[in-house]
Amino acid sequence: MNRMNVVVPSLLLCCTLTFSGSALSAGEFGRGSVSMEGAIFDTPCTIDVGDQNQTVVVDTLTIEELAYKGQGPAQAFAIRLVDCLLPRPDLGQRDRQRFVMMFDGERDREHFGVAGTAQGVALRIQDARGQVAMPGETLPVAFMPGDPTLHYRVSLVASRMPLRAGEYYSAIRFRMDYY
Repeated sequence: MNRMNVVVPSLLLCCTLTFSGSALSAGEFGRGSVSMEGAIFDTPCTIDVGDQNQTVVVDTLTIEELAYKGQGPAQAFAIRLVDCLLPRPDLGQRDRQRFVMMFDGERDREHFGVAGTAQGVALRIQDARGQVAMPGETLPVAFMPGDPTLHYRVSLVASRMPLRAGEYYSAIRFRMDYY
């Protein structure tokens, strides 16, 4: 089961207009001042309710397939963002908010560990650009222009333990932050 935790400030635009002046004589016309103050905050960004808790079923493999190839086929999953101001490619990233994603769960060296009767296997998560997510470490978010969906793949991989047939499961939490 995935758990999300998004820390995002909300949008607030507040302005104050202050007008001041004095009694005008017939010779003085058109004097005054305007003073404004305000603040602008980024819009809220949330993860689509349907994507907060997902179950990804990884294909069944034989030990021979896993031993020969070192990994199973990748299974796609996605996290869709809603109500979010996405970075625009025509503006420099440093001028816009930067997003990072963190997947966290049982660690098996550089992969995500599994529990169950199977042995010698772990899970690897990659983003759309092929960057591997490490348990508990942030991964820059790769947005496709105009697409608020984050695309990932999970694969069963052989770990350093001897392979043993059986069932496995894993709970991996995810959290998205921006700065």
